[in-house]
Amino acid sequence: MYRIAHEPRAVFGLLVLATLIIVSLLAPLLAPNDPLEQDLLYSFLPPSWDSGGEAEFFFGTDNLGRDITSRLIYGTRIALIVAVVAATLACLLGTCLGLLAGFLGGKVDAFISRAVDIWMSFPAVLLSIVLVAVIGAGLHAVIIAIVIIDWTRFCRVVRAETMVQKELDYVASAITIGMSKPKTLIKEILPNLIPLLIVLLTLEMGIAIVV
Repeated sequence: MYRIAHEPRAVFGLLVLATLIIVSLLAPLLAPNDPLEQDLLYSFLPPSWDSGGEAEFFFGTDNLGRDITSRLIYGTRIALIVAVVAATLACLLGTCLGLLAGFLGGKVDAFISRAVDIWMSFPAVLLSIVLVAVIGAGLHAVIIAIVIIDWTRFCRVVRAETMVQKELDYVASAITIGMSKPKTLIKEILPNLIPLLIVLLTLEMGIAIVV
């Protein structure tokens, strides 16, 4: 925490994130209008500071007369939900499979690695369109599609790092004293992957929002 407090970029990032979270939580109080309300008489209004704009619609309105400001505020909530839920689920799935592949090796590693290679050979955009067409529209469909596509990012990186970690002395010591493989994975190797997972998770959240 001390290092973060003295790092301007980290502080700025935390402030931006905190602002987005507060805006998403207080959306009903902050939004000046109903984001779904349509009024064609007010369509294509310019921003309030431009000529012809109105103070009620700070960023103007869209083609259906909906308030852009309110839609942005409510959109923040949806974006954060997708980012957090989809990235977390993709991280959990990819990390579990990556740990198994990297630690057990052999046929398990070969099977998971080939599955990752095959899955990543498909164009992400095309695969997303197919998944949404099969699953259906809606927020849940977007989250499921992101998880199904992006778990491979975590799996490949975690597998590689697990293979490095399992050759280190602390893992050999844990096995020597009789610690089981599941305990070695969870109590010894996984904690050393947390910094890496935090970086991957934050990157995935950004990707999920863009998607």
